[in-house]
Amino acid sequence: MQSDTKIIKKHFQKSIDKYADNADAQKYTADILIKELPVTDFDNILEIGAGAGILTYFAANTLKWNNYYANDLVEKSEIFVKKYIKDTKFFAGDFRKIKFNKKFDLIISNAVFQWFENTDKILDKCKNLLTKDGLLAFSTFTPDNFKEIRELTGLSLNYKSADDIKNVIEKDFDLISIKSSEFIMNFDNPLKILAHMKNTGVNSLTETHWGIKEVKNFCDKYSEKFPDLTLTYSPIIVVAKIK
Repeated sequence: MQSDTKIIKKHFQKSIDKYADNADAQKYTADILIKELPVTDFDNILEIGAGAGILTYFAANTLKWNNYYANDLVEKSEIFVKKYIKDTKFFAGDFRKIKFNKKFDLIISNAVFQWFENTDKILDKCKNLLTKDGLLAFSTFTPDNFKEIRELTGLSLNYKSADDIKNVIEKDFDLISIKSSEFIMNFDNPLKILAHMKNTGVNSLTETHWGIKEVKNFCDKYSEKFPDLTLTYSPIIVVAKIK
């Protein structure tokens, strides 16, 4: 399915205060993403989709810069970002529509690119925003992401495989690293899985409201199909240098 920017913003606005406390997989990918960078000193850095500041936190503790810029759909994200980097220059809104008047040595993004339905256009914009020898580093997810949810409900984003991402990236970038992994979470009951999804904005997949009957049906099917009550994340971390 394609993502709807208004729906995404609405759900992340609701979840942003609880996001960091529930986003274990996103912390995992943010940590790896920063560690995969070949250098740690930059002039201008741009973070796309800063959210609750998870990637900002790891950047603040590892990287050096002269200017740090951050963007997110949700205006309140600025508060979280500035908790870690006070002098961040923040741009609220859809990254695809924002006009930047400078170029960056590093563009980073954690668990955001899967929400863009046209990866080619996003990468093209990133290419045009990077300086010569600039770096692009991002994490996203492969089609195995939330495979339990997809199997039970049919809901899923149009995730790209590692090979698809590699093919698109290599048009304008030299790959430095591309790593796939699996992050499996376990829960005590299916209701906690739904709460986890709500608190990390993943219910942005649909605007359909579930009543008691739908929730019970989901919980019963989940327990039957996946008795270990797992939820699978399948992250992929990409670091590339502009050609």
